[in-house]
Amino acid sequence: MVSGKKFIYAKAFSGFPTLDNFRLEEFELPDSVKDGEVLCQAEYLSVDPYMRPYMSRYPEGVLMIGQQVARVLKSANPKYPEGSLVCGKFGWATHTLVKPEDGDWDTIFPLPELKGQPSSYGLGVLGMPGNTAYFGLLELGNRGSDGAAGAVGSVVGQIAKIKGCKVIGFAGTQEKCDYLVKELGFDFAFNYKTDDIKESLKKAAPKGVDCYFDNVGGEISSTIIGHMNLYGRIAVCGSISAYNSKNMAKEMAPIIQPHMIFQQLKMEGFVVTRWADRWFEGIKQNLQWIEEGKIKYTETVTDGFENMPQAFFDMLNGKNTGKAIVKV
Repeated sequence: MVSGKKFIYAKAFSGFPTLDNFRLEEFELPDSVKDGEVLCQAEYLSVDPYMRPYMSRYPEGVLMIGQQVARVLKSANPKYPEGSLVCGKFGWATHTLVKPEDGDWDTIFPLPELKGQPSSYGLGVLGMPGNTAYFGLLELGNRGSDGAAGAVGSVVGQIAKIKGCKVIGFAGTQEKCDYLVKELGFDFAFNYKTDDIKESLKKAAPKGVDCYFDNVGGEISSTIIGHMNLYGRIAVCGSISAYNSKNMAKEMAPIIQPHMIFQQLKMEGFVVTRWADRWFEGIKQNLQWIEEGKIKYTETVTDGFENMPQAFFDMLNGKNTGKAIVKV
C-alpha cells in the first residue's frame, strides 16, 4: 500500500479562511494499478484565488480542489509512462489513483515539454495562469493592459509590452511595484493601498485607458473603468477583493453603468477553459517568449505539504510575488 495525505474542506468558508476550514487526513492506496489506471505522487501543488469562491459550490467533507504537477509512480496506461510528469486536477492530496477517460483532458494530461524550464511552471506561466493572461488579453483585450504582481497580472503586463502597449500595474506593496517596473518592464506601477488611484491614472494615462484586465473587482476596478476611453475593453477573470467577504453579493462599489454607456465600453467575463481546444497554443507561445527573454517569471514557494493552508492564506493576503505554489 502507498500512504498519502490530503486536506479536506472541513468547514464552509465564512469570511477569511482559517485552519478550522481544513482537516488533514491520512489515507492508503494500492501500490498496484489496474488496466488504464495511473498512480501519481504530487511534486508541486497550486494555491489560487479561485479556490476561495469555487469551494462554495462544494459540500463540507470533500477534498480541497486544485491542480498539481505530479510524477507517475505506477502506470497501466501507455499515455502516462512511469516516471513521467503530469498536470492533474487532483486537489490537495499527495497521491492520486486515476483512470484517465477520453475527453476528460483537464483532469490529467502529460506535462508539456518545457525545454529546461522548471516543472513547477506548469502550474503558472506555462499552465492555467499563463493561459489566462494569454487568451484573456489577446482575445478579449487586444490593445493594452492594467496588470498586477500576481501569477496572472505579471504575465498580462509583459504580453501587453510585447504587443507595444503602455502598461500600468497596481500592486499592494512598494516592493511589488518596483518589481513590476524594474524587472518586468511595466511603464508605471502604483501601490493601491497608499496611492490615490484617480491621480495615479491621470499621471500614467492622461489620455485614458483603452483596455483593463480585471482580476480584482471592487472600488479599484470601478475607478479604473471611470478612466477608460471610448470603446474601451474590460476582460474580467476574477474579483479577489470580495472573495473573503461574508456576503459577497452585498459588496459595494461605485456605479459603473454611466461609464459603460457613455464610453461605449465592452466588458466580458471569462473562464480560461473556454479555449480548451487551443490550450497548448498558449503554453507554446509563452514558452517561446520566455526563451526569447521577453517574459520573466517568479514563484513564491512554500515547502511542505502540511503548509498548504498557510500558503493559501498568504496568497489571499497578497504575500506572493508571481505564482504561489507548494513544494512537497
